[in-house]
Formats: sequence, C-alpha cells, structure tokens
Amino acid sequence: MFRLRTIEVIVGLFMVVGFIALFILSFKVSGLTHYVSSKGYTIYAEFDNSGSLKVRAPVTMSGVRIGEVTGIQLDNKTFKARVTMKIEPSQNDIPADSSANIFTEGLLGSNYISLTPGFDEPPQVLKDGSVVQETHSAIILEKLIGQFMFNINKGEKK
Repeated sequence: MFRLRTIEVIVGLFMVVGFIALFILSFKVSGLTHYVSSKGYTIYAEFDNSGSLKVRAPVTMSGVRIGEVTGIQLDNKTFKARVTMKIEPSQNDIPADSSANIFTEGLLGSNYISLTPGFDEPPQVLKDGSVVQETHSAIILEKLIGQFMFNINKGEKK
C-alpha cells in the first residue's frame, strides 16, 4: 500500500512539472511574454521601408546577435518607419557611424537588422538614445519581381 502511494505521488509530481513546462513553453513560443532584459541601451534607426520586420526580430553584427527590435512606429513628420532597438550592455563600443540594414534570413525567411560598423576617427560610440544615421531598407521580393517583369516586357516591345 505504501509503495503504491509513493508511485502515485511521484507520477503526480512528474505530471505537475510537465504541465508547468508546457505552460512556460507555450508562452515563450506564442510571443505573449517579453523576455528582453531591461539592461542594455536603446538606439533608433529610420527606414524608408521596414518590409515585414517584426518586434523581437534579432539585431546582429557580423552574424552575432547583439540585441533585438523592441518597437516599430511610423514617424508622422518624415513618414519613415522608426525602429527602436535594445542592444546588450556588453556591446557598448559600436561606432557611431555604423549603418543599419534590414536583411532577410534566406530567400523567404523573416527579417532582421544587421549593424555594419563604421570607422569614424576619432572613434565615437553609440549611446542610449543614439540614432543610426545611415540605413538601408528592406528589399521587397515582390517589388523586385515586378521590376524584372516590367523590364522583360519593355525589352520585348522594342
């Protein structure tokens, strides 16, 4: 009797731990929680077209994740997409003349921001609230295909 009771308690604890793990996993996968560390600093960049860039998209430099996108708004004065990025505190020496590019992971993957360091002399660095001046917008695949088709049709009419 005691042995059966012990097995039931162990199985019950295993089930509770399993449900807690599924609960945490479901929130993490769904994106309903925001696990961004409050530490770090915020920088901004303005793009003519942000494509399908999403909040929580990675910010990388040389292929290494150094932060993430925390907000995307339309600037009502310039009519550009203003992207807010949270950069890890260990990355506190990014040159101020760096450029920000929106790239796509693979051919049809999600968008992310890649920072390319500049070589300003004397070196100045991005600080909390800095704005990245040089930006390159997302390349929209549908737009490229449309331009290609237009050029083909234009060439056939000659």
